[in-house]
Amino acid sequence: MEHDGQLELYAAVADQLKEAHTRVRALQVPEGVRMALTRKLLVITAAAKHDLADAARRLERFKKDLDEGRIPDGDR
Repeated sequence: MEHDGQLELYAAVADQLKEAHTRVRALQVPEGVRMALTRKLLVITAAAKHDLADAARRLERFKKDLDEGRIPDGDR
């Protein structure tokens, strides 16, 4: 049964990543900021391949930061 839970978590993370990418594309921010946010999402996506639970936590933090307006400056 644990395998079913992993599949459900994987599907949830995949859906949330898709939603987060859509939100980032819709933001009215400079391109550097959009690129920084996209890089963060790509790191979370890569993490999901190795530690799905950690990726889910990181994605929740990412979404919370977006919700609260904590957006990187994009100068990197």
